[in-house]
Amino acid sequence: MFDSLSEEIQLLLLIIGIAILFIIVLWNSGRNKKKLYHRKNRDFRKNYLNKKKE
Repeated sequence: MFDSLSEEIQLLLLIIGIAILFIIVLWNSGRNKKKLYHRKNRDFRKNYLNKKKE
């Protein structure tokens, strides 16, 4: 697929792809931290038991 492109372009596309994946992972982990931080009391056991009762 990329055989028609020069080696420099292939390397550049690889670096850009890895950078995009890295940014997506950072964004997702930040989003997950934000979700966990804003829970009630941040206590897994209490939250689990409360959800189980409901």
